[in-house]
Amino acid sequence: MKKIQILGTGCPKCQQLTENAEVAAKEAGFEYVLEKIQDMNDIISFGVMATPALAIDGEIKSSGKLLSAEEIKALF
Repeated sequence: MKKIQILGTGCPKCQQLTENAEVAAKEAGFEYVLEKIQDMNDIISFGVMATPALAIDGEIKSSGKLLSAEEIKALF
């Protein structure tokens, strides 16, 4: 099971990244758990300085840009 984490304050780009990540995981056929991390201290603890950010299984895969579902699938 994949753990997908969206790091951001809840802005429109963060919300879109969440939707795109869900679409990507479903299209790829993965079982997944989605976690939104909105606390700035938690975001900083990942070493992220720009949001939205995407982590898969605890590893930051993207920071500071909105990825499409296709781009996210390529990261799995």
